[in-house]
This record gives sequence, C-alpha cells and structure tokens, in this order.
Amino acid sequence: MYDQIASNKLRSVLLVFAFMALVALVGFVFGQATDWGYLGLGLALAFAFAMSFGSYWYSDKIVLAISKARPVDRDIEPYLVNTIEGLAIAAGMPVPKAYVIDDPAPNAFATGRNPENAAIAVTTGLVQLMNRQELEGVIAHELAHIKNYDTLLQTLAAVLAGSVTLISEWMLRSFWWGGGRRRGNEAGQLGAVLMVVALILAVLAPIAATLIRLAISRKREYLADASGALLTRYPPGLAGALRKIAADHNQLRVANKATESMYIVNPLRKLGGSMNSLFNTHPPLEERIARLEAM
Repeated sequence: MYDQIASNKLRSVLLVFAFMALVALVGFVFGQATDWGYLGLGLALAFAFAMSFGSYWYSDKIVLAISKARPVDRDIEPYLVNTIEGLAIAAGMPVPKAYVIDDPAPNAFATGRNPENAAIAVTTGLVQLMNRQELEGVIAHELAHIKNYDTLLQTLAAVLAGSVTLISEWMLRSFWWGGGRRRGNEAGQLGAVLMVVALILAVLAPIAATLIRLAISRKREYLADASGALLTRYPPGLAGALRKIAADHNQLRVANKATESMYIVNPLRKLGGSMNSLFNTHPPLEERIARLEAM
C-alpha cells in the first residue's frame, strides 16, 4: 500500500515536469521559428499561468453547477453526512462540503482548490446501492483526492493541455498567413530547420499534451485508491464499490467530456484495449480492483 502511494506520487511529479517542459518547448520553438523570438516563450508561459489562475478560483463552482449538484440535507441524508464527517476527522482534514446529484447512476467526485475549500458530490444511486463499507471506501477515495490536491493538479494539467493546443493553433495560423514567419534569406539554414520542427511540433504537441494529461489522471486514480484504502484500512470496501459501479448500466446524465476525469469511475464508459487505454481518463477497473485486493 505504501509502495503504491510513493510510486504514484513520483510518477505524477515527473509527468507534471514533462508537461511544463512541453509548454516551454512549444513556446520556445514558436518564438525561434518566427519573429516573436523569446517573446513567444514568455507569452506561452503567461497564457498558461493566466488560465491556471482562473481555473484555480472558479473550477469547483463551475463543475458543481454543470453537474446539477445540490447541497446535502442533513435531516434527509444524515447517513451520508456522518460518513463524510467521520472519515474527514479520521484523515485529519477539514470536513468538505457535501453535495448530492439526483441521478440513479452510482458515481462520485471531489472538487475544490484545497482541503479548506473542497466539496464531495455523490449521486443518489451511489448512496442507495452501496453498503456502509463500500460507501466509506468511495468517500475515502474522494477525500484522498482532496488531501493529495488531485483536483488542483488535474485542473492545472487540463489548462496546460488547452494552452498547448491553443499555442499550436496560433503557430499554425501564423505560418499559414505568413505574418510572423522568418524570411528564408534572413534565417538561413537554421531557420528552415526550425520552421520544419515548429510545424511538426504544432501538429504533434496537442496530442502529446493530451496523453500526458490523461496519464496524470490515471496515476492519481491509483494513488487515491491506495490512499483511500489506507484511510479505511479495508481495501475490499472500495473494491466492492468499484465492482458494483462497473456492473450498473445506468448512464450519468450530467456527465460530459469536461468532467469525466473527476468521477471515481469514468461515467462515459470508454472501451478497453491497449491503444484505447492511452486515451482513457481512468485506469482499467479490473486493474484497480486487483491492486486493491493485493493490498
């Protein structure tokens, strides 16, 4: 359990550094291949920072509104409130706000920029389907996301991926219209090489950014599984919850491509396979359950 936690933390850090390097590389090459110079790198980093700042403050409110989540009523759903409060106290962290999504599909997600400003949303289907230990396993998984700042990390990754895509689009349009392109006789052979590299990077960088973002998402799911199991000291509880969610055929109506990575199980139910797994927000459920059972 501790080995899995340490391994996933290290890999997540390496992926984030790779992401930041990709943003810097795209900005640098764009600047060198055009008349923007080092200003291209500065603009790329400034743009990524500005988008990250906005997402840091408002992403939780946006996600809860999109998901049609309502604040939990302590009088109507004391079982859920008590579970969240008890596990938060056991984890030594502030009690997050609790929300409910009126939907029969069992699922849950956590959001918020830090443990002091966090929220957990669960569907009515999840509360009805899970027994006590399974519900505790799901809530512990979401508390682990909050404690590990996973929501902030995934928001940052999504913003950086979007920044790379926009900068690449900007680069291609600049080349197409010729406004920022260096003249061949001014740049020489090095300029021509940079131009080719920039064009290749403009096409491939968005794909690479997406793959890195999804890899970060998958690693953090493994980490939340291990951390949640450590909190409850009962891995079979979360394993059983994942089995029940996988077996349920209800589709979560409020889920979309923008929020799919936040849920404990991908609500859009992507196909498996080695290639498809690279483009999934979550690891295979079979692998997650196997790791929990091996703890």
